[in-house]
Amino acid sequence: MKIQPLVMDLEPKARPEEADAEGAEVYDLIIIGGGPAGLTAAIYASRARLKTLVLTGSLPGGQPANTDVVENYPGFPEGITGMDLAQRFQSQAERFGAEVVIDEVTAVDFSERPFTVRARSAMYRGQSVVVATGAVPRRLGVPGEDRFYGRGVSACATCDGFFYKDKRVVVVGGGDSAIAEGIFLTRFAREVIVVHRRDQLRATKIYQEQAFANPKMRFVWNAVVEEILGEQTVTGVRVRDVKTGETSIIETDGVFVYIGMVPGTEVFADQLELDEAGYIVADRHQHTSVPGVFVAGDVQDPEYRQVVVAAGTGAVAAMEAERFLSEYWQTSHQEG
Repeated sequence: MKIQPLVMDLEPKARPEEADAEGAEVYDLIIIGGGPAGLTAAIYASRARLKTLVLTGSLPGGQPANTDVVENYPGFPEGITGMDLAQRFQSQAERFGAEVVIDEVTAVDFSERPFTVRARSAMYRGQSVVVATGAVPRRLGVPGEDRFYGRGVSACATCDGFFYKDKRVVVVGGGDSAIAEGIFLTRFAREVIVVHRRDQLRATKIYQEQAFANPKMRFVWNAVVEEILGEQTVTGVRVRDVKTGETSIIETDGVFVYIGMVPGTEVFADQLELDEAGYIVADRHQHTSVPGVFVAGDVQDPEYRQVVVAAGTGAVAAMEAERFLSEYWQTSHQEG
């Protein structure tokens, strides 16, 4: 299908007044998710004079809000805290008129327009939708994890690192998140032990260089965690060598898990096409399998998972939604 060039129109739209059968308000665009992708989409959409609602979910700002310092987002050469960056995104969206609501979506109906989005506190209707629900950290799925989650097991060093001052912690994983958060934990912990199932890290070179040069960090290679041990608190992890099969116990006061992400697509499973891993399928213009529903950010990106990439897809999704609505309004006007 040939995509026509998009021209953004910043003037108010000559569109029909929208209301559902009960007279309830219908938004031009509902954005599900309040991270970098969703809030960037809100900036572009509201600046294009679309009546825009952002439902942030339970974690306003998305995953970056839990990041200590973001050093690779353009325009901040000295870095910026994840929370500050998230707040700037939201402030900019609200300045152009976007309505931001902290509410978690529980169900959607994309079978007819206006689309229906049900959240915990209310039901919303929209002529178009951008799904930007991101992804959440994957669990280990081993004994002891659920028991100690939130009190010895964590996926957020920024949130919980302070509680491990002068203690020993284990970080599970070998990618950017694991190593960056491990480096952050050395500010508090006396020792950070990285347990990785391979014999080399997957993290980018700059993180590897920093980690290997840090005297507080050591590495346990070719190992997987099979159990988290403890009574009232975490006391250790049982690990298995993937080559020899031998098991051993590493004493630790806390476990930080960074082994990948799970896309937030549960409520869309019967509404949108998903791939085998549960990510939303989209074309390069952020179109999903349902016309009028677009997608942005980590919920459709299992590979890069970067703030700047998420923001870029959010911009594209909003521009495509604006074009979709412009065509709809033009058709409605002609029929009227």
